[in-house]
Amino acid sequence: MAAPQGVRAPREERRRRRREKKTQAAVANQVVQTAGGGWRTRIFPYALIAPASVMELLIHIIPMILGVCIAFLGLTQLTIGNWTEAPFVGMENFIEGLDPAGAIGGQFYAALLRTVAYTLISLALAWALGMFGAVLLTSKVRGRGFLRTLFLTPYALPQYVGAIAWAFMFNQSDGAVNRFLVDDLGILDDRPFWLLGDNAFWVLVIVTVWQFWPFAFLMLLAALQNIPTDVYEAAAMDGASTWKQFTTITLPMIRQANLVMLLILGLWIFNQFNIPYVLFGSGSPEEAMLVSPLIYEQSFNYWNFGLGGAMSTLLLVLLLVVSAVYIRLVMPKGKQLND
Repeated sequence: MAAPQGVRAPREERRRRRREKKTQAAVANQVVQTAGGGWRTRIFPYALIAPASVMELLIHIIPMILGVCIAFLGLTQLTIGNWTEAPFVGMENFIEGLDPAGAIGGQFYAALLRTVAYTLISLALAWALGMFGAVLLTSKVRGRGFLRTLFLTPYALPQYVGAIAWAFMFNQSDGAVNRFLVDDLGILDDRPFWLLGDNAFWVLVIVTVWQFWPFAFLMLLAALQNIPTDVYEAAAMDGASTWKQFTTITLPMIRQANLVMLLILGLWIFNQFNIPYVLFGSGSPEEAMLVSPLIYEQSFNYWNFGLGGAMSTLLLVLLLVVSAVYIRLVMPKGKQLND
């Protein structure tokens, strides 16, 4: 039997008051917990990034600082045993490395110019292949999934594995390249030495492009997929050719992604050490000597760590200046990536 209206009203009122008290108690408890655990709340985000920060400090920051300090010391084979007491030589290592009339300075400038040429050629070819692959896979072509996996294979392989495979293929006596060109096609009469002389530079470019063009392809493919198809349809209705659409729609709309990709890829290629080291060993041929292998040669082959540190510092400053100028020119102050 239902309770009278006069009895039901006070009962509902009591229930409402109990609910309000429970809510107030829960809020008060939360406030107390937050106040008591405030320091834990503030420290927790830093605790999450602490392992990565420590590893970054140990692997990159501290070695970089030590390298800069070593550049001002006469650290050689004679003083490496007690490197903390190596004599301070000031700017002598920098002067020796920058003197174009000296043997070391001449090598450094030649390697720097060669590295710039190597970077520009490799970057241009990697960008062209990456753009071609990205445009191809954004069109309605069969087997896009298979082609995407195939294109990304060089980037998925470790650099050392890929470089070792290329070193075997370019071997003079029984490499696949000479076997194909000389034995199968008969294009060449003699088996050239691909890893020596002028050929070594172009082998370095080929292996570098093969290794890095999938990164350009991946970045450009992601940028192209953000372009609305309606834009191309409207341009086609207006009579724009495929090349016109590419130059007036595709390139402008992926400009910012293009600029970031070129900066990252350019720095990777310019600092490349793994590929020449695997292809040529600890001593690259003069025609393929880049800055990073030259620094390694001076430091670990000739035990002149002070000079190697000075070259590393000069390279660091050069890349910082070039990167800052590049960012300032392509992304003026206050301009965002999506502007």
